[in-house]
Amino acid sequence: VACQEAARPAAQAGAQGLYDEVVRNVSRIKRHTGNLASSIYQAYSSAKSSPGVATYHVSWNARKAPHGHLVEYGHLQRYEVSYDSKTRRFTTHKNKPLALPRQVAARPFVRPAAAKMLQAEQAMRERLLAELSAAGVTK
Repeated sequence: VACQEAARPAAQAGAQGLYDEVVRNVSRIKRHTGNLASSIYQAYSSAKSSPGVATYHVSWNARKAPHGHLVEYGHLQRYEVSYDSKTRRFTTHKNKPLALPRQVAARPFVRPAAAKMLQAEQAMRERLLAELSAAGVTK
């Protein structure tokens, strides 16, 4: 029972490390509106969790930042784009194609966080041992 109860805090400790890394990566990208930075989240998934197994998701909210996939993976810009400072929105002008489409390079922010997986696993181990120790479970 103690192991089952310790799973969620341990998983959250690992998710927190990955979340912090994603936020750090996004902060290195030039901001236009700040929507991407404010859309980063970590959330517990009750649907993918069970007793003794806790799952967290770390990603961006596509409703707040629908362009997140364009930043993460790069894209081909085929049309003129303008920015309206009053509405703080970008507009793609599909009636104004560019003479030469331009490849916009990817600026990944989620995928590089996977490089911190070993540190996240270590944080989970440490939190699991702390939770078990607090519950009085010995090795």
